[in-house]
This record gives sequence, structure tokens and C-alpha cells, in this order.
Amino acid sequence: MSRVSVEVSDHIAHVTLTRGDKMNALDQAMLEAIVEAGEGLIGNRDVRAVVVSGEGDAFCAGLDVMSFAGFAGKDPEALLVPREFGQSNLFQRVCTVWRDIEVPVIAAVHGVCFGGGMQIALGADMRIATPATKLAVMEMKWGLVPDMGGMALLPTLMRSDEMRKLIYTAAPIEVEDAQRMGLVTEVTTDPLARAMELAREIAGKSPTAIRTAKALVAFAESGASEGEVLLEESRAQASLIGKPEQMEVVMANMQKRAPKF
Repeated sequence: MSRVSVEVSDHIAHVTLTRGDKMNALDQAMLEAIVEAGEGLIGNRDVRAVVVSGEGDAFCAGLDVMSFAGFAGKDPEALLVPREFGQSNLFQRVCTVWRDIEVPVIAAVHGVCFGGGMQIALGADMRIATPATKLAVMEMKWGLVPDMGGMALLPTLMRSDEMRKLIYTAAPIEVEDAQRMGLVTEVTTDPLARAMELAREIAGKSPTAIRTAKALVAFAESGASEGEVLLEESRAQASLIGKPEQMEVVMANMQKRAPKF
């Protein structure tokens, strides 16, 4: 059974979790398919934006409960080494792969976004959700801790006390609270349509400037010193200014037309 589909059109890659009959719950095959889809977009110069969504009634309900026995039977040390994907293991890569894609990634979230599903969404640059969406850091329900990349990102998105409450209780939260906490970017009745609208807007900008901006934001969030960030933004700007794409943007603005890249 197919777990993930990838369609590229007009410089936008639409990644869909296609295990809708299981609320896109994560089993071994699903983990591998998500990572393969994300890895396949890294370095793709034709893609200028990525949208990630789930088919059926939910974005992703988290780890497939029926997979617990198989996962529990593995040597726990295998989670520590080797790191199959740089600093990440397979479980963590479903989150971190979206950060390594050079262009913006937008998650269109609906239904439930629990556990590993929430950590997939955290890897995106933005999360668009429906008013009825529920989100949860679900691992504590099963006597576990978040281990799919979320702990590398949650502290950059929300206050420590609210993050701790989410982790310790495993209680689902309403989308209004998630937005207030910084976990949801926008709320709309049709998150996929809004995500595609944003992706089209981004795809119309200078591809080099967008990629440079994503890299610069990641550097600024990496814990670098103020001086290092200031120097990096100067380097980034110097790499863009006066180059053909930047000059095309200037000319397009002056001529009141869409730029051509």
C-alpha cells in the first residue's frame, strides 16, 4: 500500500500522507516513505515551495499502536547509533528532513495532529490548521518522551512552561491555544487551499532569495551570537544584491509586472 505521494506542479511540491484509512498513523513503512519523500526534494532546484498534507479525516494520528510491539522488540541502543541521516535517526528524520529542504515547507493540518504527526508538522516552516484541529504531544500517554525531532524545535516555538505542560500531560489542545502558543501559524476552514495559496506566492519570489532567507533564519535560530548573526545576514545580502535574480525583481517592480525567473 502506498504511504506517501509527491506531486510537483508550477514549482510547488505537494507531499500527501496517503494512509487515510488509518488516520495516517505511522508504521515503519510510513516513516520510511515520509523520509524518502522529503529527502527526494532536497537539492531539487525546480521546487520553490513544499506543501505537506494528509488525506482522509486527519493529518496524522501519531505512531500506529499496532506497531508498538515491533518497535519495542528492537534493541534500544539502535536508536542512539548509527545516525542514518546526519544527526537524526529514522524517527527524528520525519521532522528534521523538512528543515533541510532549502525552500519553505507549509503543513496543512486538519483533524488530529498527535505525537509523531505533530512533530512532522513542527518541521515545517508554517502550520495552517482548521478551527476543529486538535494537537498533542502524545508520547507520555504511552510512557514515552517526544523523540521524533520535536525537542529540537519546540523550545524555539513556545514558552518553556507551556511546552512542559504539553509534554507532561499529553493532553490534546484546541487550535486557538495552539496558535496562541506559537504552534499554529494560521487558522482557516480550508488549510490545504490556504497552504497552496501561500506556496504560489512564495514560488513567485526570487528562488535564490527565498532559499537564502530560509538558511539565514535557521542560522539566526541556531544559538549563534548576535555578532555572528549580524555578519551572516550581511554575507547573505552580499550574495544576492546586484545579481540577475535581484535585478529582475527590481525591474519587475518598476514595470508593474510579475518577475520571471
